[in-house]
Amino acid sequence: MDQKHILLAEDDEMLATLLKYRLEKAGFAVEVARDGREVREALKTNRPDILVCDIMMPYYTGIETVDYVRKELQDNLPIIMLSTAGNETNVLNAFELGADDFIAKPVSPSELVVRINRLLIKTRA
Repeated sequence: MDQKHILLAEDDEMLATLLKYRLEKAGFAVEVARDGREVREALKTNRPDILVCDIMMPYYTGIETVDYVRKELQDNLPIIMLSTAGNETNVLNAFELGADDFIAKPVSPSELVVRINRLLIKTRA
């Protein structure tokens, strides 16, 4: 099976490093984007198999990023949103714009791997 490529959009350096490590250990190739501009640049050059995106990021938020992927790129790329708990409005907005899943922070790396695999299987079907 070919290695799946994940674009991880997370501005928290420590969390990004932890998640990248755990996802690579699970067999994924991981590219990290630290803000919304880096996400857009990465999407121009290389389409990942899945986007894991923090809602609160500099330049373009996760909400704006979902909107960009769905409307401007016209792409059905699977998207998992990350956000601090209790930010229900943002989560609902993300789902309305086309996000596929949501995980509240603090993120369990094991849960993230399970959700990524589940989404990848669903999108292959």
